[in-house]
Amino acid sequence: MKKVIKNFGFALSMTAAIFVSSCSSDDDNGGSDSSAFVLNRDDLKGEINNGTVTLTDGTYKLTGKLIVNSGAKLVVNAGVKIEATPASEGDFAAVRYIAVAQGGEIHVQGTSSSPVIMTSAVQTPGAWGGLVLCGKAPINKGLTASAEVSDLTYGGNAPGDTSGSIKYLRIEYSGFAYNSEKEFNGLSMFGVGSGTTIEYVQVHEGSDDGFEWFGGSVNAKYLVVTNYASEVGDDLFDWTEGWNGIGEYWYGKRTNPGNRGIEADNNSNNHLASPVSNPTIKNLTLIGIGESDTSSETQALKLRVGTKGIFDNVVISNWKTGFDIQHDESVAYVADGTLAATNVKFENVTTKSVGKNTAGETVDVSAVFSENSSATGAGSGTAKPSWANGWTVGL
Repeated sequence: MKKVIKNFGFALSMTAAIFVSSCSSDDDNGGSDSSAFVLNRDDLKGEINNGTVTLTDGTYKLTGKLIVNSGAKLVVNAGVKIEATPASEGDFAAVRYIAVAQGGEIHVQGTSSSPVIMTSAVQTPGAWGGLVLCGKAPINKGLTASAEVSDLTYGGNAPGDTSGSIKYLRIEYSGFAYNSEKEFNGLSMFGVGSGTTIEYVQVHEGSDDGFEWFGGSVNAKYLVVTNYASEVGDDLFDWTEGWNGIGEYWYGKRTNPGNRGIEADNNSNNHLASPVSNPTIKNLTLIGIGESDTSSETQALKLRVGTKGIFDNVVISNWKTGFDIQHDESVAYVADGTLAATNVKFENVTTKSVGKNTAGETVDVSAVFSENSSATGAGSGTAKPSWANGWTVGL
């Protein structure tokens, strides 16, 4: 940490020493660059309000919420493990999670051979919160809104906003629930801008959605969701509130009684709210558990309440329903081609498509897809894609 020099003359003579001190590591905990944040690897929590804090190596114990506020940066070096400690049941103030506020940044610098791991000492889905990013990109819930977890502000008029860069990150056992309506995902992106990098991220054994986008314009490549535990998970991928980004190489697999592969919304209160959710998704594999699935939501893709979307090179395996299209607006987008999937390969899918209008009447939405038996999805069909080698688990 920086030393406080009270004598002005002495301070002038010690300028260089202060600079070195401000950039050096704090014992074996990590480094801080002109930040007042006190870093303790056995008690990682609090608010980073300025400067850069670096988690250099080894394991850091997450003992509460860690917030990266505007003007601050959190850097996590390759190979670092952040392990959430157990919290007392019902002690909501002590929930462990990491959140990046508007104007803050996180830089996860993992590699394929040395990923960053965010996990829990208790290896059960829902044992801790997860990672939350809040940016300044447009949403359709209002100019700005308050995130359902963390209560941080998100949204704005900056589609190119950045929340930092995340590469080679594995998030495990996330999804802590305050109640049935308020639950963490693995990685939650609230109004995150396209200046943010999201690549090579796995959410493993989370109890709620793996990845969820709340508006914004961020792109996301090389994503993996794996849900096997008996504790029910939610959707593998989820978007709402006007997300407009590009997703490439997504691989999702579940063998538990969770929910859908993708749940996609525009805005449940106003299906025509602008900006309309309209991502482009390329190279997608979604794997379910087929006829043995006893959950109430057994669709590979549930597209509703006014979402648009363009999908290409899709493999759907072991689902009772492939595409489930709901509500007048999304049904109309199938008709005009702004909600469409090309080069789709179905494997062990009972019903390829179903549709209902807002009145609940059955409608034909089979035009939503065109088939191609040679589709490769995330890269290798239902098999583990080569880009997932080395840094993922459970595949």
